[in-house]
Amino acid sequence: MSIYDFSAKLNNGDDKSLGDYRGKVLLIVNTASQCGFTPQYEGLQDLYTKYHGKGLEVLGFPCNQFGHQEPGSDEQIKSFCDLSYGVTFPLFSKIEVNGDGAHPLYRFLKNKKGGLLGDAIKWNFTKFLVDKQGSVVERFAPTTTPEKISSDIERELAK
Repeated sequence: MSIYDFSAKLNNGDDKSLGDYRGKVLLIVNTASQCGFTPQYEGLQDLYTKYHGKGLEVLGFPCNQFGHQEPGSDEQIKSFCDLSYGVTFPLFSKIEVNGDGAHPLYRFLKNKKGGLLGDAIKWNFTKFLVDKQGSVVERFAPTTTPEKISSDIERELAK
């Protein structure tokens, strides 16, 4: 099983196969609109703008499991991201990342790269870097800003 075996619902309700991203470097992030880390949307968009033409896809997965910091509907989330941060990278429908209702993609990601305190996602803006072959190569804590992982992205894009 690889990351390309999963699909998820985009923010507009369309199903999206992750197989469509084959050959791309992926940065998969669970996001929230009312979190102390929400300004990272700006850095994520900067990475997307800078590296998308070179093969990077940033995939945002809104999640309301941490302090109820993503209470809005998919439409409200998209509007917030558009108006506040000019987000143009793909946003998916709101999901759960932990527990019995965790999206299968997140179960896979956590199984491949556990965190410092176990596999569970600890907070919003946990980031997973996936190489062009679909392997999860790195997991970054919410406190790691997008700017700090540019070199990791560049390394994967150069392979």
